[in-house]
Amino acid sequence: MKRFNSLKKNQDFQTVYRRGKSYANKYLVMYVMDSGREDTRIGISASKKVGNSVVRHRFARLVRESFRLNKDILEEGKDIIVVARAAAKDKNFDKIESAFLHLCGLHNILKESK
Repeated sequence: MKRFNSLKKNQDFQTVYRRGKSYANKYLVMYVMDSGREDTRIGISASKKVGNSVVRHRFARLVRESFRLNKDILEEGKDIIVVARAAAKDKNFDKIESAFLHLCGLHNILKESK
């Protein structure tokens, strides 16, 4: 299974938080910044307010899968951070993916459909 690039270092997260633009909806907060790289990287954050480690990891898997399935319709060269809100705790994949795509649309990082 091929892995994709993700944001891992605290310094990378802090850069996106400071310089990136953010939008939010009921379940997620998304920060996006141009990275100048040829690929798109994603970082996922969920605080203890969301739930225990099992719940937080499940959320991260759902967001990662949403990103993987929709990666081809997202613009390249972006750093994206997705932050969980407490309301996302017990939501299924469809709700999380819908919220993810909604925020991608607000950020205008979806490629134009041809």
